[in-house]
Amino acid sequence: MMKNNVSDILNCLANLSSDEVFTSPELANRMLDLLPQEFFSNPNTTFLDPCSKSGVFLREIAKRLLIGLEDQIPDLQQRINHIMSKQLFGIALTQLTAEMSRRTFYCTKNANGKYSVATCFDEKQKQGNIWYMRCEHTWVNGKCSCCGANRAQYDRIESMENYAYPFIHKNLNEIFKNMQFDVIIGNPPYQLDDGGNGASAGALYHKFVLQAKKLKPRYLSMIIPARWYAGGKGLDDFRNEMLKDNRLRIIHDYNDASICFPGVEIKGGICYFLWDRDNKGDCLVNTHVGEKIVSAMQRPLLEKGCDVFIRHNDAISILHKVQKKKENSFSMIVSSRKPFGFATNFEDFKEVEFPDSIKIYAQKKQGYILKNCVSQNKNWIDKYKLLIPEAIGAGDMKKDWIKPIMVGKSVCCTETYLVIGPFD
Repeated sequence: MMKNNVSDILNCLANLSSDEVFTSPELANRMLDLLPQEFFSNPNTTFLDPCSKSGVFLREIAKRLLIGLEDQIPDLQQRINHIMSKQLFGIALTQLTAEMSRRTFYCTKNANGKYSVATCFDEKQKQGNIWYMRCEHTWVNGKCSCCGANRAQYDRIESMENYAYPFIHKNLNEIFKNMQFDVIIGNPPYQLDDGGNGASAGALYHKFVLQAKKLKPRYLSMIIPARWYAGGKGLDDFRNEMLKDNRLRIIHDYNDASICFPGVEIKGGICYFLWDRDNKGDCLVNTHVGEKIVSAMQRPLLEKGCDVFIRHNDAISILHKVQKKKENSFSMIVSSRKPFGFATNFEDFKEVEFPDSIKIYAQKKQGYILKNCVSQNKNWIDKYKLLIPEAIGAGDMKKDWIKPIMVGKSVCCTETYLVIGPFD
């Protein structure tokens, strides 16, 4: 367990999907470096990984504790037993990841097995301190009321994984019996199919962060998609809470998620953070380009007069210069969704112009409708305006350029577009 090998199998694990991404030992150690290093010399410090997949966080913490506690517990076996029974705890995501985590951590499938490096677990403690308990979804109108999973896909027989993750589906007191953890650290699942249109998926990672906060650890660190910066589907409340939480003290931000997870596309990038329960203040925002930190700035997550997170440190000085001019914000001339009241899938229009009709720009199509069909912002119809796609698909600006459309009078659009303007 203690051997540091460049061919570490945990570095070689194939990533299954962007839902459950495995963490490399190198990345786990970067996150552990955020913690007070004296924690690894304290025999009473407790750690929890609530979303254990490979067991890498627990293993890397154990390696540090084995060195840090050497003077206090000189006997190696006693030190291993103390660390594994008193200090390190994990909740696995599935039965498979439970066994994988135990093999990584205890060097055997069962914590009390013959070849386990720990000799402190009795015959009833097969799981050791890496627990997995099957949970069931709570179905309401075809979806799980806890995680939003689609019943048609995840209502499965007991012999099949149903991905009802214990940490967010079970009563915490039932699992921990009021245990207190100094550090909660991990890499939660990112999303789950919610039964929406196409490949629709609901975010999951924020539920792990919020659940972890309820346990009131001294420190919390997780690596999650950076999409929460802007809110979005199911994330607006989470974004608001995080950006107003001045216990969020460090963020490492990667525009390119493949730096952390090679071969995996996570649109919007990835970030890991340190939340410090007892130490409030500004956040140290570290911007990464490739492996390097190109910018680091201690600043509030919400700048004065802003309700969004300014991701790039270099933009803060620009913002301050603009604010000094006290001019109207560009946002004042950008519409909200459904500028004329038509959804993206609206197609009840004719392909050719007819008397008293106006033009409508829809998804990949154009057509004509009666002017009185417009339900909102009717006064915009006969003004000049700029139409800009509400969202781009591929997430790759090299392939998917935003192409604004300048339009004149007698024109509207569906939700596919936002309106900039209108202008005289």
